[in-house]
Amino acid sequence: MDLQIDPRIVSSRATQPTDKKTKDLASLRKSSQDFEALLLTEMLKSMRQSVPDGGLFEKNNSTEIFRDMLDSETAKAASRGKGLGIGEAMYKQMAAQIEKKK
Repeated sequence: MDLQIDPRIVSSRATQPTDKKTKDLASLRKSSQDFEALLLTEMLKSMRQSVPDGGLFEKNNSTEIFRDMLDSETAKAASRGKGLGIGEAMYKQMAAQIEKKK
């Protein structure tokens, strides 16, 4: 049996953040994106509540769960890109504090 390991898959120690400041900045980036996703989720939920009921599908528990999941995934996808810019603004503001600390 000939097993080969693709070197692109193997992670090396050089590619992972090693110092505390780099780890803090990566964690801050993820947290700011998560916050923007949460904000977008709540915004989408409020927007859905403003639309009157009715239409093609009846309103029941399964459609509510689906819409909540759809809103959550839509918000996550939007925040991974440029999003509204709130997450990026938060990151820049707080990253300055991390840079000063070290």
